[in-house]
Amino acid sequence: MGKEILINAEPRETRVAIVKDGRLDEYYVERPQDKTIVGNIYKGVIDAVLPSIGGAFVDFGFPKKGFLYLSEIEQAFEGLDKMVACKPKDIKRGQEVLVQVVKEPFSTKGARLSCHIGIAGRYLVIMPQDEQIGISRRVDDEERKRLRGVLQELKLPKEAGFIVRTAAGGKTSKELLRDANFLIKLWKRMDGIMRRQKAPSVIYEEYDLVLRVIRDSFTEDVERLVVDSKPEFYRIQRFMRSFLSDMVNKVQLYTGDKPLFEQKDIEKQIVRTFDTKVYFKSKAYIIIEPTEGLVVVDVNSGGFKEKVNQEEAAYKVNCEAAQEVAHQLRLRDLGGIIVIDFIDMEREGHRRGVLNVLKAALSEDKAKYDILGISKFGLVEMTRERVHNTVQTLAYKPCPYCSGKGKVKSPLTMSIEAMKEVTKFVKSKGGLPEVTLTVNPEVAEELLKDKESIRYTERMSRTRVNLCANAALRIEDYSIT
Repeated sequence: MGKEILINAEPRETRVAIVKDGRLDEYYVERPQDKTIVGNIYKGVIDAVLPSIGGAFVDFGFPKKGFLYLSEIEQAFEGLDKMVACKPKDIKRGQEVLVQVVKEPFSTKGARLSCHIGIAGRYLVIMPQDEQIGISRRVDDEERKRLRGVLQELKLPKEAGFIVRTAAGGKTSKELLRDANFLIKLWKRMDGIMRRQKAPSVIYEEYDLVLRVIRDSFTEDVERLVVDSKPEFYRIQRFMRSFLSDMVNKVQLYTGDKPLFEQKDIEKQIVRTFDTKVYFKSKAYIIIEPTEGLVVVDVNSGGFKEKVNQEEAAYKVNCEAAQEVAHQLRLRDLGGIIVIDFIDMEREGHRRGVLNVLKAALSEDKAKYDILGISKFGLVEMTRERVHNTVQTLAYKPCPYCSGKGKVKSPLTMSIEAMKEVTKFVKSKGGLPEVTLTVNPEVAEELLKDKESIRYTERMSRTRVNLCANAALRIEDYSIT
């Protein structure tokens, strides 16, 4: 079935699924009110400098101030006429700076900003404030030498730096030069805007989800791009005629009766990306628990029944899990600190083998990652770049019933707690002849199982307790009147 990019474009939501051999490999969602600001460039103002944490807060036009590491401030504004090198100790409140968003606001944290400006094209990234030439680490050594030679022949302007992207592999000097010229013109236009605009203001906005995916993921190995919206189909074609004219014939408009994602059997797979448990063919499974600080992944043998000894079973399950973990991290776009608890293995060779499988599976990931190794207990600690809010963050909100804890108190616990609160309530009122305790029916049932608890409370508080059940109340809710 090959590799496909499927785009479901609707007024209130755009969804993109990258599918390999019928299996969902990457999934992205963008809504107008939640449009990403990662990649946008702003002219901002230093709001506060905090040397104690090595950072500064920048007002760039959003309610939450952005955070900028002082160590990254290599260039900043001093007036509108020129950009100058700037040392962290020179940074002052009210100073103007040119910043780029490198990480979305997350939870209570504002956006993460950087003074290292980079504007991505199809094959190159221009760095207007740098003079270095770099090549993606994913490009192999032989191709790296060829690309470096091509860049030297192009004689690119020395006042800007360039990074060669992975997509540049196999491309000609003509294709790279066209991309470079586009980026140079774009930066000159931005430079003019920057000098005219007052801070805080936006200087450059990154492409929306659809165009970003086309630029970054529509590579030669993609057999087709299918979109179910006619206006979006024409917009994509216009964009591709400018940048990817040789691949425009791969773009198809879907006109079937069934929704595109249902026709391609992707909708069910999307639903499963929100499940805590992910099962393998062997009946083993992993449990994925994201928290604000880190992501915990636990590997379990589950229903694995292959007739091998315990050590071999652990190794086989862990190898299968390593591949699935890498896939799930990419699919769910999970980032930050990640701890993977593999099943214990005695042999050092097996531990190294599992780690190598994990590294090989992660090599397809576009996000930056770093792995510390595997301990004798089977724990792997790693970090993965978190840039955008996860799809789960966009699709779900904390449960109003449990307030996001994922658990509620048992009816027995609440029956005990309610009785204690009755005693406190009566004492706070200086004594009452009777009170009415209204609780959830399950809590009422627990209280009626042991009526002695009610009688004990009545004796201690010298008041009569009338019990009332109300199905509209949650387990943890009650009222005393």
